[in-house]
Order: sequence, then structure tokens, then C-alpha cells
Amino acid sequence: MLRKVSIDIIAASKFAILLFVLSAVVFCVPFFLLWTWKEIVQNSTFSIAFLIALVLGVPLHEGIHGLTWGLVNRSFKPVSFGVMWKYLTPYCHYSEPMPRNNYIWGAITPFIFVGLIPAVSSLFIGNIELLLLGLIYISGAAGDLWMIWLILKEDPNAMILDHPSEAGFFIIDNEETT
Repeated sequence: MLRKVSIDIIAASKFAILLFVLSAVVFCVPFFLLWTWKEIVQNSTFSIAFLIALVLGVPLHEGIHGLTWGLVNRSFKPVSFGVMWKYLTPYCHYSEPMPRNNYIWGAITPFIFVGLIPAVSSLFIGNIELLLLGLIYISGAAGDLWMIWLILKEDPNAMILDHPSEAGFFIIDNEETT
């Protein structure tokens, strides 16, 4: 049986705002307790590099989806990229069914590498730009996190087919995968 599971892009955007606020509390409180303003200014570059990282973070996020799905599924041929122009939302698509955990790995890795690691690193080095990048890209993974939450409710043995044109996926129940 093939069953569609999708999320609303507008609702995901609202969730991203909530995630940004929650992440800001989680990371800003310790950041500003650990570092003085003088140290923050000394540890931050306030340069064009921040703007470049801000812009490159979006394709990096999508590229990490594709790289991870290609690695865990042992094939890069099904990986493609595009933009939902109506929402100005870039995406990575994997066109073949994959095990549930492989989908989760591909969905979570941009959150970890582009959002969480920079935010956590900022606590150790006192760089406010790294903190901001982390917060932005944690919230940028809101749709991915929402889909992971939905997929965790599904049968662990189900196969997942990424939706080609919407934020979502299809569940292929066991009887169709044999």
C-alpha cells in the first residue's frame, strides 16, 4: 500500500520561527553567560565571510541531504535538486524508495552539520556569527525535523519514497516491498 504523508509549507514556516526562538533561548543564554561583550567582539570577524556563509548554507544544507542519501543508499543517481518557486524553497529529492532509517539519516544530517554543530561550536569559541548561523540553520531544518517526527510514527520496516514535488514522502507498507 502506498500512502502519502506531507506537511504544509506555511505551517512549516511557522514552526521554523518557533524553532528559532526556542533555539535562541537554548543557545543564547549559555553563550551570553560564558562570554563578555568584549570577548564576543574579539572572537567575531564581522566580515563578508558571515554573509557568504549565510548564502552558501542553503545549497550546503540541500547538498548534505543528497550526499547522505547517496551514501546510505549506495547510489547517487536518484539524487536531484530543485526549487519550489512558489515558496522560494530549495529541495533535494531522492527518487527511489529507501529504508525508513536511511530517510531519517538524510533528513537529519543538515540539521546536525549546518545548524547544531555551528551553534554548539559558538559556545566554545565565543563567535556570535557562528551562533547566528547555527540558529538560522537549525530553524531552516524545521521541515526536515517535522518529517522525521512524522516518519518515526511509521513502521520501522516500511520503505520510504521521497515526494517529488511536495514537502513529504510516501510510505510503502511491507506487503508492497516484497
